[in-house]
Amino acid sequence: MTEERFPPLAPDAMTPEQSRVAAAIMDGPRGSIRGPFKALLRSPELADRVQKVGEYIRFQSCLPAHLNEMAIMLAGRKWKAQFEFYAHRELGLKAGLNPAIPAAIAVGQRPATMTADEAAVYEFSTELLGSGQVSDANFAAIAGLFGEAGVIDLIGAIGYYSLVSMVLNVDRYKLPEGVEPPLK
Repeated sequence: MTEERFPPLAPDAMTPEQSRVAAAIMDGPRGSIRGPFKALLRSPELADRVQKVGEYIRFQSCLPAHLNEMAIMLAGRKWKAQFEFYAHRELGLKAGLNPAIPAAIAVGQRPATMTADEAAVYEFSTELLGSGQVSDANFAAIAGLFGEAGVIDLIGAIGYYSLVSMVLNVDRYKLPEGVEPPLK
C-alpha cells in the first residue's frame, strides 16, 4: 500500500497556530490527533473550524447515536473511505446498531431489516448522497421523527463526514494493522 501523504507533525515542528489547534483537539472529547486532523493541521484555521463542527456532529447531535453512525457509514461508503467506514461501523455497533445494517451498507446494499427510524435515515441519506436532493417524503419522515433540527443535524453529519472521508482518502490514511478493508 502507498504511504500516507500527511505524516504526523512533531509538536516542536508545529507553528504556534498548529499547536493551539492541536491542543484544542487533544483537550476535547477526541483526546488525540488522529484521522483527518493530522492532515487538516496543515491549515490550522480550517482544522479548528472543522473540529468544532465535528465535535457537535459526533458528540452533541440531536440524532440518536446509532442513527448518526449509520448516516456516517453511508457517507463513508459513498466516498469509499475505508478507515471512516471501519471506525464508525465499530461506533455504530457499540451504540446498538444491528450488525446486519453495516454489513449490507459495506457491500452497497439496502439493509433487509431496519426499524422505521433506521429506514428513514437510510432513505434520506442515500437519496441526498446519490442525487444531491431529498424528496418531500424523505424530508417529512426525518422532520416527523426529529424535527427540523434533526433534518439539519442529519445533513450536517452527511456533509461533515463527506469532508472527513475526502481528507482521509487524499491522505491515504491507513487502517490499523491486520484490519481487512471493510468496503469491497
